[in-house]
Amino acid sequence: MERLHAAIEKARSQRQETQGKVMVTRATSRIIPRSELILNKAWDMLRMMEMRPAHMQKHRLAAFGGGHHAAPYDLLRTRILQQANKNNWRRIAIVSPHSECGKTTTVANLIFSFGRQRDLRTLALDFDLRRAGLGKVLGQTLVHSMGEVLERRVPFSAHGLRFGLNVAIGLNSGPVRNPSELLQSVQTIEVLEELEATYLPEIVLFDMPPLLSSDDNYGFLRNVDAALIMAEAERTTIAQIDLAERQVSELTSVMGIVLNKCRYPDESYAAETAAS
Repeated sequence: MERLHAAIEKARSQRQETQGKVMVTRATSRIIPRSELILNKAWDMLRMMEMRPAHMQKHRLAAFGGGHHAAPYDLLRTRILQQANKNNWRRIAIVSPHSECGKTTTVANLIFSFGRQRDLRTLALDFDLRRAGLGKVLGQTLVHSMGEVLERRVPFSAHGLRFGLNVAIGLNSGPVRNPSELLQSVQTIEVLEELEATYLPEIVLFDMPPLLSSDDNYGFLRNVDAALIMAEAERTTIAQIDLAERQVSELTSVMGIVLNKCRYPDESYAAETAAS
C-alpha cells in the first residue's frame, strides 16, 4: 500500500508540473505543446482568401485546382524546395529583368502549389510596393497594403490573408509612398523577422519589382537567401538575362532562371500527366 500511495503521489506531482505547459485534445488525446497552440491561433486569425472562378480563368490561375494544368507550377515548386533544402535557404525572391515577364502570375500560381504541400508553411509577400499587382491577379479587394504593415501602421494579423491551412499572404491595395526607402529600412527587416517568428514559415516568397524599373531590389535583395529570375520567351534578350543575373549575384544567390510564356509546351508531358 505504501508503494502504491507513493506511486500515486508521484503521478500527481508530475501532472501538476505538466499543467500549464501542454493541453490535451479530447478528440485525439494528443498532447499539444503550448507553442503549437499559439502558432495555430496566429494562423486562424488570418482571413481566408476567397477566389472567384471567372477571375481565376481570366488571369490564368491554372494551379488553383491542381491536376495536369498545374504541373509546370508544381514542378517549379518542387525545384524551389529542393534547392532551398539543399542550401538551407528560406527567403526566396522572384524577380525579372523587365515588366510583363509573368513574375506575379507565377507567384500567384505558386501560392496554390505550395498550398497543396500540406506539411509546409509558406509566407507569400508582395514587395512590389509600386503597384497592386499580386492582389489584382488574385482578385482581392484590399483596404491596406504591405507598406502599412512594414511601417507598423497596420498589424499583419489584420491585413494578411490565408489560403488553405498553410499559406499566409500579404498583398497591396495600391502604390506605396517611398517604396525604395521603405524596403531599405531597418524596420522592414525587423517586421519581417517578427512575421517569421510568429508564423514560422519554412519558405518565404517575395514578389519583387522588375530589376530595370527602379532601385527597390538593390535595397532589399541582400536580405533574402536566393532569387529566381523570370524571363519572357521571345522578348527578354540574352543581354538582359545576363545583366539581371550579374546584378542579382552581387546581392544574393541566383537560384535559377525560368523561361516563361513559351509558345511550344511539351505536349507529350502534358498528355502523360493527364493520363496518370
